[in-house]
Amino acid sequence: MILDLFKLDGKVALVTGAGRGLGQGMAIALAESGADVAGLDVIALDETAQKVQSLGRRFLSLSANLLEAHAEDMTKVVEKVTSSLGRLDIVVNNAGIIRRAPVLEFSEQDWDDVMAINLKAVFLLSQAAGRVMAAQGSGKIINIASMLSFQGGIHVPSYTASKSGVAGLTRLFANELAGKGINVNAIAPGYMATDNTAPLRADAERAPAILDRIPAGRWGEPSDLMGAVVFLASAASDYMNGAIVPVDGGWLTR
Repeated sequence: MILDLFKLDGKVALVTGAGRGLGQGMAIALAESGADVAGLDVIALDETAQKVQSLGRRFLSLSANLLEAHAEDMTKVVEKVTSSLGRLDIVVNNAGIIRRAPVLEFSEQDWDDVMAINLKAVFLLSQAAGRVMAAQGSGKIINIASMLSFQGGIHVPSYTASKSGVAGLTRLFANELAGKGINVNAIAPGYMATDNTAPLRADAERAPAILDRIPAGRWGEPSDLMGAVVFLASAASDYMNGAIVPVDGGWLTR
């Protein structure tokens, strides 16, 4: 049956930034489809843990500061997941930050911080997880890209650069790992109602301008990514490699 392809029974997923927002929503979606979940964040994961465990799935809480992460840190994260939950089948590189300022005033610190979390950590965790997945001959790596993987945006130079880089890394990892049984793809959320977009939603000029461009007529919610992440984590997407899948209410069509 086709719906069986979407089941994640017996799988283990690692979701970064799982403490709230999009990451929490995707962690719950994977658990609802049958996966045990490891959540990694710098904030408390108690709420996510409760929601996952209420579904009868195991949950492992991990704390790591991705702003200062090095290769050995990501290797230890992967080792902790495999030793505690037995395996690692799915990685969702969701954690990310954004800093806003006009490009001629943008600080070096804001550049470095965003690139460290949004791009360097994605590379290092994918590399560490990819080694485990290559050894077992299967795995799913799902990156979280952005509308700014396709567009330039304004006032967010490091965010645009990092999310353009995520799209490129997604394609590169797919090229190198597809032959090892690993699918690497990305979801590109549109304008979502999360902490990152709170300043935009509070902006009396930009908020209505953004909403007017979205054919669906609303900001996205974490629940809007649940179907996409389960699809990319499951056997239903076994012939997808290097795709950047927009979930944007139609934003890119205008």
